[in-house]
Amino acid sequence: MLKYIKLAWRNVWRNWRRTLIATVAIVLSMVLLIFMQAFMDGTDQAIYGNMVRLYGGNVLIHAPGYRDKASRLPMLPLEDAEAVLAMVSSQPNVVAAFQRINTGGLISNRDASQAVNITGIEPQIEAPISLAAENITAGRFLTPEDGDNIVIGQALADHLNVSIGDRVSLLGRRKDQSMRQRSMTIVGIFDLGLGDVEKNLVYMNLPTAQTLYNLRGRETEVAVILEEIGQEDALINAIAPRLPNYEVDSLYTLRPEFADALATDRFMGLLTGGILLLMAGIGILNLMLMAVFERTREMGVLAAMGMKGRQVMGLFVLEGAFIGLVGAVLGCIASWLLVAAVGRTGIDFSSVVEGVEDAGEIYALMGDRLYPHISGAIIVLYGLAAVVVGALAALYPAWQASKKEPAESLHHV
Repeated sequence: MLKYIKLAWRNVWRNWRRTLIATVAIVLSMVLLIFMQAFMDGTDQAIYGNMVRLYGGNVLIHAPGYRDKASRLPMLPLEDAEAVLAMVSSQPNVVAAFQRINTGGLISNRDASQAVNITGIEPQIEAPISLAAENITAGRFLTPEDGDNIVIGQALADHLNVSIGDRVSLLGRRKDQSMRQRSMTIVGIFDLGLGDVEKNLVYMNLPTAQTLYNLRGRETEVAVILEEIGQEDALINAIAPRLPNYEVDSLYTLRPEFADALATDRFMGLLTGGILLLMAGIGILNLMLMAVFERTREMGVLAAMGMKGRQVMGLFVLEGAFIGLVGAVLGCIASWLLVAAVGRTGIDFSSVVEGVEDAGEIYALMGDRLYPHISGAIIVLYGLAAVVVGALAALYPAWQASKKEPAESLHHV
């Protein structure tokens, strides 16, 4: 076997110009493929990572029965939120874990009214990671000392025609399903560029929410922020068996539309990658067909010396695999360097977002700067795929070579 490997490696470089052309084609395909994957992964991390920060967390823990009524924000207090927090915070990849109260309600003043989701938060914990806190455009974010103060979105402020310091009436559903109304002061307005989404969000201090909504010292949710999206299943598998009296879900379980959008993005990435690898494979196929034609007499000599058809076929497949291997190694190295270089500074998208009046949620959640990101395991996986594509592309020419009769090949001109 070793002699066939040596022979195949030597044959690859006998016509080094032809091999170089095929290798360059594979390297360019690999660079384009991996950078595009890194770009799409970076986009997903930006969009869905910010979505996680906006809607609570990657993983959400509730009392039994919440999952079936999630769209109605049922007021189901957790049995022991502090114990859940302590256990979850010790898990790997956890950036932050915090307690919340979520309920539905209505905000109004003399000019207008709007149905909203009311969220009681711990400002001292959430402020450093909150998307709303990061995008305060007027006033300030909540503090632990705030009582009857709230933070709302710019779209809601425009709808109600209110600004910092104005008072509004906030009606929310309590634990016993009765409604509780209170006059609140607006101390902060955030602007995410999300339009209707912002109209539905109201944040208040957790102790205030506990008092208003008949949940003194209790919470309805523990939210967990992870380092990256895609780590949810690993955390859920680790903590769910230890929390038998709770419902542990990812954000994508409670909001299936997010999971569908993410799955579509990743499918398109795989489809694009497959097309690029196919293009590289076609180049290798053409190269190997030319090699079969040019080396017909050589194959006749090998067959006359006793090399069997399957051995000739294996020789050509090895040559294709070697070409794929060289291109894959160089392509992976070049791709990693490119992604690392661009990932440090990011790609500025501010002009793109500003140039689109109706940018929508996607552009708004993506932010002004995108950082391409890809794991080393994915780069290696694409490299192995290139080697396999190279071997498969050489399969048909190798089969053609194995069928030739020695006498016919020796008389080929």
